[in-house]
Amino acid sequence: VLGGQVDEREEKYGLNWHGKRRARQLALTPSTGTLRPCPEESVDWGTTQNLMIEGDNLEVLKLLQKSYAGKVKLIYIDPPYNTGKDFVYPDNFQDSIKNYLEVTGQVEGGNKVSSNTEASGRFHTDWLNMMYPRLKLARNLLRNDGVLLVSIDEHEITNLRYLLVEIFGEENAIGTLVWKGATDNNPTQIAMEHEYMLCFGRSKDAVAGVWKNLTDDAKQTLLAEYDRLKRLKLLDEDAIQKEVRSFIKSNRESLASITHYDRVDAKGIYTGSRKVHNPKPGGYIYDVIHTVTKKVCTPPVNGYRYPKDRMMELIQSDKILYGDDENQIIQIKEYLDDYEGKLSSVINLDSRAGANELNGLFDVQKIFSNPKPVILLKDLFEFLLEPQDLVLDFFAGSGTTGHAVWKLNAQDKQNRRFILVQLPEPLDPSDKDQKVGADYCDRLGKPRTIAELTKERLRRAGSSIKLQNPLFAGDLGFRLFKLSSSNIRAWEPRADDLTGTLMDAVEHIQEGRTEDDILFELLLKLGLDLTVPMEQRVIHGKTTHSIGGGVLLVCLDPTIGGKDYESLAMGMAAWHKELAPAGDTTLVFRDSAFADDVAKTNLTAILSQHGLDNVRSL
Repeated sequence: VLGGQVDEREEKYGLNWHGKRRARQLALTPSTGTLRPCPEESVDWGTTQNLMIEGDNLEVLKLLQKSYAGKVKLIYIDPPYNTGKDFVYPDNFQDSIKNYLEVTGQVEGGNKVSSNTEASGRFHTDWLNMMYPRLKLARNLLRNDGVLLVSIDEHEITNLRYLLVEIFGEENAIGTLVWKGATDNNPTQIAMEHEYMLCFGRSKDAVAGVWKNLTDDAKQTLLAEYDRLKRLKLLDEDAIQKEVRSFIKSNRESLASITHYDRVDAKGIYTGSRKVHNPKPGGYIYDVIHTVTKKVCTPPVNGYRYPKDRMMELIQSDKILYGDDENQIIQIKEYLDDYEGKLSSVINLDSRAGANELNGLFDVQKIFSNPKPVILLKDLFEFLLEPQDLVLDFFAGSGTTGHAVWKLNAQDKQNRRFILVQLPEPLDPSDKDQKVGADYCDRLGKPRTIAELTKERLRRAGSSIKLQNPLFAGDLGFRLFKLSSSNIRAWEPRADDLTGTLMDAVEHIQEGRTEDDILFELLLKLGLDLTVPMEQRVIHGKTTHSIGGGVLLVCLDPTIGGKDYESLAMGMAAWHKELAPAGDTTLVFRDSAFADDVAKTNLTAILSQHGLDNVRSL
């Protein structure tokens, strides 16, 4: 009847919500901000390769695109779970920098920090609009063999997986980890004692070739202990296994990567698995005789998975693990060596470990709600990362990611790097969950924000690791940057005063900005690492900066007159020859510094005579 006039092109499988198109556009909108260096709040500013960035992670991710695209091996994030209590960033589609400054109280405005409550008609929509552009930008930063891990609970796991499938592709879904031991935050009749980690790769095929289980040292330690116990000849096999389990428990830190495997025999390290049990009704029913009591073992509820002849083969091959008596259902031995290169889908770890770590570091109770344990992330990082790899966490929270990277580096004497991003979200002392943190900031004489606690945690964690590992000479510092509006004034013409607008634009560097502020904005615009080596030299009375071994030469002196340009140009050309950078060099000057066009033209001509043609001005 309708004559084929129904357009079904928009009807496709996927996740759709109100605001999705605008969220996609937001990811593509360039940032108008910059990152301002804060050496005074950093640790080992001059030598560290780690970054801590205070700011709205959406804007920060945009600013990092040129410098870090395709360079990050692992992104781990622990975003708001959308429980109705956590803060979800209220992105403003018109001016995200202004929105950020208003939310964090840096300028007067109408935006307030608030929770995304279930009373909102767009409860899930607001969360999806927050996550979508951030994940979209994050994917660009991953290496081809890079991995994304996202912690989440039951509130948004379904929506999050659909979101990741759209951004990364179903073919790049690696799997889901279950962390058993998380705190029960569910008010219903079911005690939710687990959380999830969704794992996606930039390219799953590329990821598969580089994963490995770095358990060699732990394996050798445990095997050596087993051999020692066997040589004593004072214990029977059951007693030895009990001693082995006790040894694992007392050496949890060094054996963390294999503690799921809690037994050892002459064939290696193993654990008991129920894979011999049939998962559904209809399994095989027959008698299995206990090796000690000689009685029939209690069968699994659904019977055995294997027919009797296969079970007899397993028994004869010593692949069956018996209980203390016939009342315990038998299991099959699962050897660690058979699972090299694989993560177990279930992680057993008490969530209180994270809170206890912070209590010890800060010497106060409950400064953060439900922080992730360091050992949880360290074990994952040990499996996923090679030495020198870069890790990004743009929901840094308590700073566990940075702490875990340092802990792993101290363990194997390597130098993995991290970038952490945290919003300076205000802490409300009238909120019982935030009061301890707010009071602690008061003790430090710092603003009441989560970012202040993140920085303090890093400082304390670095000191603690150094104390525990006095021979470790690795990087335990971080460079701090803060998100701000660009150092370059935007062109904002006033129709009623065009002459005044033009005069204001003669000096287009924002008032109060330093040379370092401008230098680091240049790094971001030119796609250079924010920890790239820098030198400076005074040439003809002008401070000149060499960045990246001469890849970038910058002079931001406010005055370059007719008597300056020749000596300055010759001096910069000589320094460039001395540095001998491998690639092309860019030279940058302050445009308003030149006395006139003649000075600028002549300086450019002298530099060109020495092969320096890429000259820019701010």
